[in-house]
Amino acid sequence: MIRILGTVLAGLLGLAFGSFLNVCLSRWPMSESVVKPRSHCRQCGRTLAWWENVPLVSWLALRGRCRTCHAWIGWRYPLVELAVGVLWATFAWHALEQLRVLDVADQFGIVPSQIGLIPLIGTMFFLWLLVGIAVLDAEHFWVADAATLPGIALGFAFSVWSVSLLQEPLRDQSGFWIRLGQRFLEVLAAASLILLIRWVYWLVRRREGVGLGDAKLMALLAAWLGLPGALLAFVMGVVLGTLVGAVLLVIPSAKSDTSNWKARKLPLGTFLCIGGIISSLWGQPIIAAYLRWGGF
Repeated sequence: MIRILGTVLAGLLGLAFGSFLNVCLSRWPMSESVVKPRSHCRQCGRTLAWWENVPLVSWLALRGRCRTCHAWIGWRYPLVELAVGVLWATFAWHALEQLRVLDVADQFGIVPSQIGLIPLIGTMFFLWLLVGIAVLDAEHFWVADAATLPGIALGFAFSVWSVSLLQEPLRDQSGFWIRLGQRFLEVLAAASLILLIRWVYWLVRRREGVGLGDAKLMALLAAWLGLPGALLAFVMGVVLGTLVGAVLLVIPSAKSDTSNWKARKLPLGTFLCIGGIISSLWGQPIIAAYLRWGGF
């Protein structure tokens, strides 16, 4: 029963945080504050009533249009809210199955028992961040430093600090600096992979093909997932991007304008984020299955 209630609560919170994410995605590219003014129609400027801000429900009730000027609101709003809600509920369902109440007070003596919630909260924030970066890159081909750089710092602190705190008493943190150095090298290696691809592409085509934002995004993935998880996200992102590109190749309308078709860009950051979401939720069993299949 607790598992069901926790999953429902996580899903509802995900819808609410997805609604706030939509505000950020609408205002960041315009250099607007995400706090003021209040939510309003982007077309006519009318301030929205409270019931027009209910996640997912309001969009369905209004049929995706402003009730004053009837401007189309867009599919992004309900999809982002639904994506965050579903991801949070999915993760909570699996996490609550594995989560056991830790008697940390007896084990460590000074660490509160709520410490077991840190991985849960951290991963939910990470999923929320990836959804935002994915949409931002898909709409604007922009991986914002305001999202990746703080995300790298938070992921770095979360992955190293929480593991140390959960596995060892605070009075015996001899392995902390080793983990700190390992994770730092993993972050550098993940970013260097994109920088290498960027350099090779420039040598071949004499133009930029991969942005520096994608390198920072890979560093973000490594900070939260470690190098194996980040590499898994990279492989899945590349495969997904290749499949999308192949679909565009066979769509006649996509090739009707030859010059535009040749210059068409695909948002690598979006595909990396999707790979990161999969790696975050199911990365460990996928990597374990691959190692068994490879005989390692």
